[in-house]
Amino acid sequence: MTSKITQCNRPYHFRDEQLKGIFQYIKHDHTFEIVSDKVLMRDIFEFESPYGFAGKVFNKIVLTNYLAKLLIKRNKIIKDFAESGKWKAILNPTL
Repeated sequence: MTSKITQCNRPYHFRDEQLKGIFQYIKHDHTFEIVSDKVLMRDIFEFESPYGFAGKVFNKIVLTNYLAKLLIKRNKIIKDFAESGKWKAILNPTL
């Protein structure tokens, strides 16, 4: 899949969208808000599978649940890196 950041209001929001890939479309919004001295990130993930009615059925039965679990797992990893300091090794690989 190829995606591109199509909107950015740093540091509050950015959107990435699929340019090429297996989905009919994907729009993924990330919003950031300070709440009680912490940053709250929200994901809004919209997608549509190709293949008309069959794609819609597949979305409901399989794909929506799978993608939700994938985003939750991904966000837990991001949270761990952000809060533990592991992010420093990504920005400065010599650490």
